[in-house]
Amino acid sequence: MSIVPTLITIIGARPQFIKAAAVSARLASAGIREDILHTGQHYDANMSGNFFSELGIPEPRWNLESGSGKHGAQTAKMLSGIEEILEAERPSAVLLYGDTTSTLAGALAAVKLGIPVAHIEAGLRRYDRTIPEEVNRRLTDHVSDLLFAPTKTAMENLRKEGLLEGAHLVGDVMLDLALDTRAGETYGLVPLRFGLASRGYVYATIHRQENTDVPEKARIIWESFCSLAEDGIPIVLPLHPRTRRKLAELGIQVDRRPGRFSVLDPVSYKESISLAGNARFVATDSGGVQRESGFLGVPCVIINYSTGWEEVLSGGGAVLLGKDFSRLKDLLKSAWKNPPTVSDVGKEFGGGKASSRIVEILHDYLETVIQV
Repeated sequence: MSIVPTLITIIGARPQFIKAAAVSARLASAGIREDILHTGQHYDANMSGNFFSELGIPEPRWNLESGSGKHGAQTAKMLSGIEEILEAERPSAVLLYGDTTSTLAGALAAVKLGIPVAHIEAGLRRYDRTIPEEVNRRLTDHVSDLLFAPTKTAMENLRKEGLLEGAHLVGDVMLDLALDTRAGETYGLVPLRFGLASRGYVYATIHRQENTDVPEKARIIWESFCSLAEDGIPIVLPLHPRTRRKLAELGIQVDRRPGRFSVLDPVSYKESISLAGNARFVATDSGGVQRESGFLGVPCVIINYSTGWEEVLSGGGAVLLGKDFSRLKDLLKSAWKNPPTVSDVGKEFGGGKASSRIVEILHDYLETVIQV
């Protein structure tokens, strides 16, 4: 009797649900049984539950309901819960995505139990340890058995750190899903529902801790968005719950804003892709959204001092704000007047075949693990 390879996929935040959607569908067809462990890092329905039904991801077998909190307490709660499940289930391997607290907790729990770790989006670096995600991704890479790099730059980063054993250049699973979504029937319809004309608005997202937790930066970002609206430029901002709380702590009342500035609750993945893909340009601090804008051929202003996605910049359609946040307002207005041209960014990210490559490599690796 043949033994079916088993994976436990550990996810907990919205970007991970999106990435998992691209891979999960292909695992079953490859004969790999997958169980999903949701840490509950994102627990709001708009940030979590709705994504499983919308993207066709299997319902989680476990939900740790870890919620929010300080990094140490949150990591400890996840680590304890994940360890208990892995001890009982003993999967062939653990599959992790990205650089969240859930990723780090899953990696630590698995490696301590001698369970192989596979990391999707390995090799990303910003070389700044003050960023929590940077710590998470680097530690995860150094304990992983399989490292799936999305770009040549990521592979080069792994080489510099002596991590090429088990590393594979596969491309970006987010491109796979973005291309599928762009081909859908509703792609061009979502902006109309919000009263927006194609190429007639700015799509914005903000959630990074290095922006929301620094009062001066948070105020400049908000005031810059308001300035666009005051000039008659429509701007749409789905607001992350944590960002909303941080703005409230600064005394910024998001309901008091210029009329052409629309603040929404978090939108679904397909809505976000449609809003980004039909915008005149995108303004974001999200690594995912900046890539998606490039995949969709839409210019992007990256509201941060650095990016782990140099390929987005080299594609010509993205502009990095840098450290001088005082120039944000002018940069946004310039992007509205003269949107830069975007080249074919997708070719640097695997051309839409990343998920298939990952599943093929996983299948071969897991067969070897089982035989051993």
